[in-house]
Amino acid sequence: MDTLTLLSFRRQVNLVSNTPHGNLATAPPILDEVSPGVYAYIQPDGTWWINNTGFIVGKKGIVSVDSCSTERRTRAFIQTIRSVTSQPVRTLVNTHHHGDHTFGNCLFEDAVIVGHEGVREGIQAWGLPRASPYWTDVDWGALELDPPFLTYVDGLTLWVDDLRCEVRYVGSPAHTTCDSIVWIPERGVLFAGDLLFNGGTPFLLQGSVAGAIQVLENVIAPLEAEIIVPGHGPVAGPNLIREVLDYLEFVQHTALAAFEAGLSPLQAAYESDLGAFAVLTDSERIVGNLHRAYVELSGAPFGTFIDPNVALAEMVKFNGGRPLTCQA
Repeated sequence: MDTLTLLSFRRQVNLVSNTPHGNLATAPPILDEVSPGVYAYIQPDGTWWINNTGFIVGKKGIVSVDSCSTERRTRAFIQTIRSVTSQPVRTLVNTHHHGDHTFGNCLFEDAVIVGHEGVREGIQAWGLPRASPYWTDVDWGALELDPPFLTYVDGLTLWVDDLRCEVRYVGSPAHTTCDSIVWIPERGVLFAGDLLFNGGTPFLLQGSVAGAIQVLENVIAPLEAEIIVPGHGPVAGPNLIREVLDYLEFVQHTALAAFEAGLSPLQAAYESDLGAFAVLTDSERIVGNLHRAYVELSGAPFGTFIDPNVALAEMVKFNGGRPLTCQA
């Protein structure tokens, strides 16, 4: 299907539901049919713990791409699927292990949960959602740990009727050490997970800045996807790849100058001029990203473990000592 046909086909539905949290409220989710039978479920505003998901509809069942962070949000997503079709979700693919994409797995009771072997390990290491001093309080709901029980090393192919859906590990640490994409070549549609953020600050603390650049340049861009569903933010076209690369290169350049000047990552964040990137949400992620870039400048392998508590505490400090805002 060519780009013009896809763009003219796309249908969006603003779902009638509010997702309040204390005195805060996000906009209703948007259901975007990006290609016939292929849906993106966009959760504004895409900030901390508010992710995108999606699903592909077949005659005998559904493939879901990721779950959500809380019981309430995941149940709303499942209800949206049911508003489109009565077919069951037979397969749930996790693009990576982070809880905003996986905590709701347990609510897909009849689905085969699929993910890279590192996703299973990452979910088990993180554990259940819990109170944290780093974010404002979240009502996670009644959730159980439910990692993938069908895992792969390089990838696998899912068939939704005759539609080929390729689940591919990207081959290198990037957003995390276990990122996968869901690529639908016949439609030119890419579910990119958190390799791409649209309107939000990318976050590489548990992955690799240099690795993410390599993945975007050597794995994602060559696909020539016509429609991209990012892990957070609105559906986009291929220009989003360049926008994210610009930010990652900015992080590298900022880190190199500050590293050579003997500044700490937090000091470098205070000294940095975000410029055009200041409009991105969750700008405090610059601190975590600089921590990651510093480790790489020291010569450590991509994806080397960094204690997240140190970086997150400094992100709170960069945020004026206030917990990071989470409306999940």
